[in-house]
Amino acid sequence: MKNKTLLTLFLSVTTLSSAWAQTFVHEKSETYTYPKDAKVLEKLDKWQDQKFGMLIHYGLYSELGIVESWTLCAEDWINRDSTITYDEYKQRYWATIDRFNPTKLDPASWAKSGKEAGMKYVVFTTKHHDGFNMFDTKYSDFSIANGPFKNDARKNVAKEVFNAFRNEGYMIGAYYSKPDWHSQYYWWDRYSTPDRNPSYSIDANPWRWNKFKEYTYNQIEELMNGDYGSMDILWLDGGWVRPSKKGDAGLEGDFYRGSQDIDMPKIAAMARSYQPGLLVVDRTVSGEFENYQTPENGIPKQQLSNPWESCITLGGAWGFVKNDRYKSNYKVIAILSEIVAKGGNLLLGVGPAPDGTLPAEVSKRLSEIGEWTAKNGEAIYNTRITPIYNDGSTWFTQNKDGKKMYAIHCLEEGKAMPKTVVWKGNEPAKGSKVIFLQTGKAVNWKKTSQGIEVSVPSGLPSNQPALAFAFSGE
Repeated sequence: MKNKTLLTLFLSVTTLSSAWAQTFVHEKSETYTYPKDAKVLEKLDKWQDQKFGMLIHYGLYSELGIVESWTLCAEDWINRDSTITYDEYKQRYWATIDRFNPTKLDPASWAKSGKEAGMKYVVFTTKHHDGFNMFDTKYSDFSIANGPFKNDARKNVAKEVFNAFRNEGYMIGAYYSKPDWHSQYYWWDRYSTPDRNPSYSIDANPWRWNKFKEYTYNQIEELMNGDYGSMDILWLDGGWVRPSKKGDAGLEGDFYRGSQDIDMPKIAAMARSYQPGLLVVDRTVSGEFENYQTPENGIPKQQLSNPWESCITLGGAWGFVKNDRYKSNYKVIAILSEIVAKGGNLLLGVGPAPDGTLPAEVSKRLSEIGEWTAKNGEAIYNTRITPIYNDGSTWFTQNKDGKKMYAIHCLEEGKAMPKTVVWKGNEPAKGSKVIFLQTGKAVNWKKTSQGIEVSVPSGLPSNQPALAFAFSGE
């Protein structure tokens, strides 16, 4: 099969996968356990101040223009071209290593675009479920450092990314997939691979599973031991890899099969020995190693008091796909405002192009988002929840000492600027000023039978995603 035909094959799954990524909601775990380590609690409080981060998916799937590595998985919901066998499909996917060559790699520009948008932390995909490593690991040949990019001084891509974002003041997070479909210790090719789980019985093959545990430990140690600098977050994906299910909600629920214990206490202790206070985020696995919850492509219906983060795509896919459709700045600011008012952070997913640059439309959208956060960020960053957090299109936050409140009124794209904004609850203290954050100037307000009515300054640009106000509460 020629490369052009192969590309068509891979792109044939993109439409379905992109739609799935856009609409599927990966629920949060059902319970939360607060950390006991004082340094972890301190780091967690700092992380909660950040509110807005960037999740970067980058790997072989970027070269192919498909949604992550899920097409490797033989599950019923995966649609795949039927003209070649599943085994041939996998081999052709693995062979993508021979042409993935990001010669224009520019993580410094990614970091600057994110900073312009108002992002404060980053989570970079060091390895997705396909097992392709975006760092120069000693424990696998299946990495960016062994393809056509191997002679480039920047071949250790993860290190380049972490350094670039650290230079811009971000908190740094490493995404690492616990399952590894390329490893013979997880998908042993002696057997078929019917789903996302190990292809063999763990109970019948304890030696092989122990080798996988050793492999996982060693790779995480590479990322945490200081060679990649100071790390703030270890973000572990693949929640079906866990000791036991115990009723946790999540994507893995329908696919979970048996205990896959990788000894998280040992891994976490090792990681924190190098990185004191490290946030360990074992996604959807409730307990001491899920320092914050991570619902995906959805927002909890109610406000939550425990630390959490929604990871949501900017476009329709996590990684790069051609002709992706991106959310408007109106939509992103509305999502951010709702999440923060409900007590969470927004981790916005973007996918660099195969050559290592951000798509122009992504950079443009981040710049538009930044125009709002630069003027109104006081209502977002370093804030905490309020008992009354929502009234219609208006979301409420307060600063950490509780002395100042904020109202963020989200506007509908294409609609005329309102002359007034009205909300119920969270009344300004009698005689206090209501400040329009965009200008820093006081605006008129009054209490009416409909609620608190605030005047909107005239002459504002028409492309305002939201209007933010600050006031002293009663």
